[in-house]
Amino acid sequence: METFNRTSHEIDYRIFGEEMQCVEIELDPQETAIAESGAFMMMDDGIQMETIFGDGSRQQSGGFLGKLMSAGKRILTGESLFMTAFTNMGSGKKKVYFAAPYAGKVVTLDLSRFGGRVICQKDAFLCAAKGVSIGIEFQRRLGTGLFGGEGFIMQKLEGDGFAFCHAGGFVLEKNLQPGELLKVDTGCIVAFEAGVDYDIQFIGGIKNTIFGGEGLFFATLRGPGHVWIQSLPVSRLAARILQYGVGPRKEEGSILGGLGNMIDGDGW
Repeated sequence: METFNRTSHEIDYRIFGEEMQCVEIELDPQETAIAESGAFMMMDDGIQMETIFGDGSRQQSGGFLGKLMSAGKRILTGESLFMTAFTNMGSGKKKVYFAAPYAGKVVTLDLSRFGGRVICQKDAFLCAAKGVSIGIEFQRRLGTGLFGGEGFIMQKLEGDGFAFCHAGGFVLEKNLQPGELLKVDTGCIVAFEAGVDYDIQFIGGIKNTIFGGEGLFFATLRGPGHVWIQSLPVSRLAARILQYGVGPRKEEGSILGGLGNMIDGDGW
């Protein structure tokens, strides 16, 4: 997409860090970046912060009621009604920084390279240039709706600017060829191009069902299109931490386990 046709603000950016990443967005005068509540890290003097309904994109119409309904859909993805806009009100370049809420990678999406539309997990969006629309995407197939779990209601990023998502662990990118099929744990999906066909498939097999420990279903992604996969979904990390915190230490022997608990103060 050519620069003179771009409707989103043209931002410059840099990503810092390895396992705990943050993104620096450089704004020219009157340029704006939008972000989820809680993503803000720091900013230069001269940037004005404003809470807005929805994403502030041109796709939101119908006055206050239209904006309210558009923003209200975000509740279905577990996000706030509001977003925050950061506008450079000064005369020179200013920088604002955003960080993910847990360890992982920041994924850069140039929507102009992916047909102007990318589908991502409902909690993956971090920040974007103003003009990018953040909506919801329902997976309409019956099987996906009943068994899709984390992948049933997803976020939809539309526009021609830069958007940034965060993912847990390592991020693996794959470019699926036409008809190429990839089977993925539903929580491991970060994002995929709108042209990728998404569905849910039953794993099958009585031993897999009873003893597999991986759930009964996995997601299928069929090309063509680009997909982003994360190695450590936050739901998996949270479940493991909870399991570790409420039970005995399974990884230690009985003597060492008891000694460890005494040292921690749990054995008194």
